[in-house]
Amino acid sequence: MSEKVLAAVRTGPEKTEFQEFAMPDIPDDGALLKVEVAGICGTDVKFYSKPPITDPVIMGHENIGYIAKAGRTFQKRRGLKEGDLVFAEHYVGCMNCEHCHRGDYRLCMATDWRKNPDGIRFGYTSARKAPHLWGGFAQYMYLPWNSILHRIPKGLSPELAGVVTPMANGIQWALLDCKVGYNSRVLVQGPGQQGLSQVVACKQAGASLIIVTGTSKDTRRLEAARLLGADHVINVSEEDPLERIREITSGEGVDVALDCTAGAGTIPVLLGIEALKRKGGTLLIQGDVSEFPNFPLAKIANKYITIKAARGHNYESCELALQQLNSDRFPLDLITTHRFGLQKTHEAIKAVGASGEVIHVSLMPWE
Repeated sequence: MSEKVLAAVRTGPEKTEFQEFAMPDIPDDGALLKVEVAGICGTDVKFYSKPPITDPVIMGHENIGYIAKAGRTFQKRRGLKEGDLVFAEHYVGCMNCEHCHRGDYRLCMATDWRKNPDGIRFGYTSARKAPHLWGGFAQYMYLPWNSILHRIPKGLSPELAGVVTPMANGIQWALLDCKVGYNSRVLVQGPGQQGLSQVVACKQAGASLIIVTGTSKDTRRLEAARLLGADHVINVSEEDPLERIREITSGEGVDVALDCTAGAGTIPVLLGIEALKRKGGTLLIQGDVSEFPNFPLAKIANKYITIKAARGHNYESCELALQQLNSDRFPLDLITTHRFGLQKTHEAIKAVGASGEVIHVSLMPWE
């Protein structure tokens, strides 16, 4: 094992520098992950362009790898051994609060890096904090005692396993949070990796109608949505989506509207409100809208709409996502479209935000 670890470090807006870090000492209750695949999503694109902190950061929060070294206590507590292939959630919980005991590490204060300067989250924490290897855009990543790990099922490739985070989000948001189930009618706005994962989750749960919207640049993604189970796709650049949704549903609307556009502003929220059935629908929103003048609160109340916020995933949804990826029920290779080596980190991140040909990018630190 090399004494140095090569990592791609974000040092400023859209700026990557390759740096070497000392191989960390591994305590009895810790481990070292040899990163095999680091997935790249829309959040990476956003934070690469507008970093939320000024410190250097090793990005990468969708990480699959092999346990390269592990202390005896770590192995005993986790039931893992060196050589095992695992998925490391980006949350590093306190393991003491009510949220952690429920498996809802996403709600733990220790993982809230915005408000807790001592919090650790893979792909977000400053590289200045020892032992520095807090992200997947590196050859190795340090695993403290409270890392959240999932064993990769036998037969599931590391690259396809790299889709586990968006798939877990799909299961969490659509099924666990918004209660999509048998005979549900669903609108999915945005056919990126998050939106396509929602399609798979909803189809698996028995939704009777799945409508997916996208723009002209999403031609390939909309076709992937059809192949993954969408009943209708709508190009909002060419037709009125609300009029088309009303036509498809005979004016009844949908039960659940899921916003997976990641930064499209207020338009998806307004469309979702209008597309929902007359009373009792559920609206999932993203956290990208900082201001919303004239928010239609009266219509929300009148239509008795329940609003849910898209906020990561829990332990259960990750386990279900790994099972889904390993089921061969859907052609999920449609999502894993591109792969880059570590030296192409900048190009890999830019590719996710640039083209509708790109859906999920796998960064391979050893290529």
